[in-house]
Amino acid sequence: MRKTTKTSGASGKAIGYVRVYTQEQATEGVSLAAQEARVRAYATLRGLALVEVVREEGVSGGTPFASRPGGARVLAAVAAESVAAVVVVKLDRAFRDAVDCLSVTRDWDAASVALHVIDMGGNAIDTHSAAGRFMLTVLAGAAEMEKNLIGERTSAALQHLAAEGVKLGGEALGWTRTQETDSDGRRVVVQVPEEVATVARVRELHAQGKTLRDIA
Repeated sequence: MRKTTKTSGASGKAIGYVRVYTQEQATEGVSLAAQEARVRAYATLRGLALVEVVREEGVSGGTPFASRPGGARVLAAVAAESVAAVVVVKLDRAFRDAVDCLSVTRDWDAASVALHVIDMGGNAIDTHSAAGRFMLTVLAGAAEMEKNLIGERTSAALQHLAAEGVKLGGEALGWTRTQETDSDGRRVVVQVPEEVATVARVRELHAQGKTLRDIA
């Protein structure tokens, strides 16, 4: 149940929120410009007056919404009762954590501010209705489960590779990755004799009690 009634001055007004973390997202169709264009088109279609589109760049989706500079601006607009809706393209642009999502949107609901998600599995939803709030709850939980499953699969794959003796991460001094591949298609790592000699000399000097500064 909503606890407050939004003032008439905020009725029909919305704030958009767009976010990217890394540049490669531009190739996936979630660049800031692409997101903003969809937010503006959706607002026009729904008759919402955008007061601002907050752009968040280089911030991980794992960062709590309130801890992001752009997220804080959105929350300030809600607190000032200057908007009645928050518009995002996809849920993961605003939230990756189900608890954070449901906690923030619960406060928005209490302030009669609806979250509009333009693309939620191909459909738009908004939390103005009970059905919209229910769908958000279900899909936020599903999104977090998918994130956790991906993490589990990645961890299992890395453990399997390590058990097979596959070198993970970058090559240490003394090794280099060649263009040659093994039977599994992985690039072969070989020793670099000159670097191996350097590593051996460093270990020798360190065993003699030399500090790293002295060795350098």
